Amino acid sequence: MAKKRKKATRASRKTGGRKSVPVGRARAQRVLEVPLAAPDLLPALDILRDPSQSVDARLEALQTIQAASFALLDFDSIRPDYIAALRQAAEDQEPELRQRALGILAREHDGFAQEALLEGLRDPAKALVRPDKALQLLSYDPHAGVYPIARDIIHTSEDESTRREALRVLAGDPASAPVIEDVLTDKSEPSAIRRMSASALHALNPDKLQRWASSAVLDTDEDADLVATGLTALTQFGDAKAIADNKQLRKRMSQLQQQGPAKIKQLARRFVKKYEL
Repeated sequence: MAKKRKKATRASRKTGGRKSVPVGRARAQRVLEVPLAAPDLLPALDILRDPSQSVDARLEALQTIQAASFALLDFDSIRPDYIAALRQAAEDQEPELRQRALGILAREHDGFAQEALLEGLRDPAKALVRPDKALQLLSYDPHAGVYPIARDIIHTSEDESTRREALRVLAGDPASAPVIEDVLTDKSEPSAIRRMSASALHALNPDKLQRWASSAVLDTDEDADLVATGLTALTQFGDAKAIADNKQLRKRMSQLQQQGPAKIKQLARRFVKKYEL
């Protein structure tokens, strides 16, 4: 035991009184050295705040401080300074630094970051990150006030990635179920958007999703991807008695097993096997 303690002491001297913390996707996949006391982070804070430093140096300083926020018992002594530095970085000219800072603040439900992200969604000229990223960051707090804006985006945006993210956000808002259902039943919407709306509706109102799934499977003019979505929903979450009593649905399954794309045939057979039709 004594030998082990001596080894640990020598290791501490070699690292200069720092903890080694592995960083998952750090640049060059290296181990990050974290100071053992919060005051030792002040130089890293200075680098983070200094726009004359390279973006790599500032990102490394940010990684060091963020790792220390979980590792140091006395980190709260510098937390106000760290939050202030993050808020400064959130408005920096460097997009990567800006997004990283906003991400950390958003996870902390920081009001400054939330208002900045909301303002960027209201006025694209003031956006600090892409709208889909802003929606993702705002989703960390259900009380951030993003739901009304997300509903507007569903109706007004032409960007599919942004609309998909808006649907993910609205999956947590029961008041948005009618909007999501409208998107799901609108055949002029892109298939990917409708499939995402099916997932969102299932989260909010599983019964409504099941009713739509039955109608989609019975609809001979429905998009094949949406029929597949309906079949999957019925197979995984359907009510056995309701399905057994639905003669139209049973007849449709017989048809789908014999005709249509291979994926639909496979899903139909799985459905029939599960419910022993």
